[in-house]
Amino acid sequence: MDTGGLFLIGLGPGDLALMSQRAINLLQDMDERYLEGYTATLPIDQESKLENLVGPWKRVMRPKIENPREIIEEAKTRKVAIMVVGDPMQATTHVDLFLRAKENGVRVTIVPGISATTLAISSSGMQSYRFGRQVTLPYAYGDYLPTSPLRYILDNRSRNLHTLVLLDLDPTGLGIEDPIHMSPPVAGQILMQMAERWNEENEEVDVSTWNVVVLSDLGTAQSHVCSTIIEKMEGMDKGRIHCLILPAEMDNHELMIFDSMRYHA
Repeated sequence: MDTGGLFLIGLGPGDLALMSQRAINLLQDMDERYLEGYTATLPIDQESKLENLVGPWKRVMRPKIENPREIIEEAKTRKVAIMVVGDPMQATTHVDLFLRAKENGVRVTIVPGISATTLAISSSGMQSYRFGRQVTLPYAYGDYLPTSPLRYILDNRSRNLHTLVLLDLDPTGLGIEDPIHMSPPVAGQILMQMAERWNEENEEVDVSTWNVVVLSDLGTAQSHVCSTIIEKMEGMDKGRIHCLILPAEMDNHELMIFDSMRYHA
């Protein structure tokens, strides 16, 4: 009888109290538990609680997830869990892992978790149906800084759609070291650098005065949401992990909520 299988299990956005009971029950029954540690991370205090809640676990980084031969082979005969902060199928990395496992005849079970992307939209006060394509803002790698994220943001704005911006947490681009979460001040600098490069070949755009909602540590007791403009994010470095919402033209209700969250240094 085949007792193996791969389980992609969402832990929720950062507070283990927000895990589903199904996730906990399944994890307690696993032969091996891996915490994926490069697309998102748990707060340190929650990491220390994880073993007491579900059992011993090991951390895996990008190479083992993107080249998952060992994990897939193990899952053919053992119950193997990949624990993911948030919702496991929000990242293309995990979608690819799912497809590779299925191609190799491995049974795959997906357990959703609360995602920071949905929390960000509901916490911002912006209307969910008014969001366009979300983007990830990368660190610059040497002289390389793509302007494609800005292009997607501008495309959303041209259609009067808000943009959820996820911030990179790997300045090396390799996914093998402890993540360094991008702060709002660094994100603001990168957006303005992108605009400088964009303006060299396109119609000029000034992002410095754009409205922005900064969302920090969503799904934890330290959760904080405030609004400002991009050039005034310099002092907003408190918190562990952040994302941004760049609103398009706001309706009256959205604007009232935005103004009520104004940041004061």
